Amino acid sequence: MRVHLVSPAFHGYWASIAAALEAGGHTVTTVVYDHNAGLRDRLWHHLRHELPRRTRLGDLRGLARAQTELATESVRAARPDVVVVVKGDTLQDPFWELLDELRLPRVTWLYDEVRRTRWDLERLAATGPVATYSPLDDVAFRAAGIDSRWLPLAFDHRLVEPDARTRNDEVVFVGARYANRERVLAMLAERDVPVRAFGRDWSTHPVDRLRTWAWRRPDLPSARDLSRADAYREMAAAVATLNIHGDQDGLTMRTFEASGVGGLQLLDRSDLGGLYEPGVDLLTWSDDAELVDLCTRAARDSEWSDGIREAGRRRTLAEHTFDHRVAVLAETWDLPSS
Repeated sequence: MRVHLVSPAFHGYWASIAAALEAGGHTVTTVVYDHNAGLRDRLWHHLRHELPRRTRLGDLRGLARAQTELATESVRAARPDVVVVVKGDTLQDPFWELLDELRLPRVTWLYDEVRRTRWDLERLAATGPVATYSPLDDVAFRAAGIDSRWLPLAFDHRLVEPDARTRNDEVVFVGARYANRERVLAMLAERDVPVRAFGRDWSTHPVDRLRTWAWRRPDLPSARDLSRADAYREMAAAVATLNIHGDQDGLTMRTFEASGVGGLQLLDRSDLGGLYEPGVDLLTWSDDAELVDLCTRAARDSEWSDGIREAGRRRTLAEHTFDHRVAVLAETWDLPSS
């Protein structure tokens, strides 16, 4: 089928979804509706939209209109058989009305809890089938009469080849800096566990301080943003990689990536819904002492940790790639109910 993918830029995951669709035999066109290519576009975005929002001197309605126009025109140009929308909460009525007018099958995949988006249940119900990474949202959507299914996130096995470089002695974290994450890394550092955090929220580089509108940084070893491919390599090379959730019931993309690259994943959740087996495919922890013990053992017992790395990678490749998820999406898209 001719599939048109409508997605935010968000770390380039749209390319992973498009590649999986193509591997499934579909012809794929794509629009990244919030893409700001080049330094000038990014500066304009910050001045035109981010600064007014942060200073409360404006809102994002103009940005939503521009994204809607881009997505709508892309559908007209692509003339697809089906449309896959990722998140899509900023896309206004004209976009969805066009899909209805053209009677295009579609599915919307949410990688965040609905409460963190601009969706409400009434509006979401009118868009057509929905896939969500959140088990709780899936239950709520079904109760509200929405055509919904739980679809976890995934690993892009095409992005990097297995890396055989020598492992370092650090426990790493790749991702945004939240209070709970900062506390855990600071605790490990105080216990003499070598740690390093990657990302603009941790980086002390002046550009990153400006990009995040914050000057304060924790006193921790840190580095700047990584590409996804480089993040995969760092997680694979580390003695262990931390996966620390916040107020989330869905499992983050990092859950599948850390194990998929052959990293030793230290996960702060045990409610895995059968996706992985704790102690076999990855390691889970519930308090500081347990986490310190796991980090210490991982550093000294490579035979034990290598077995978990390999099991996690095997399971991820067998069950949790974007190819697996796209196969579910392909069973999901359908005409919206009248």
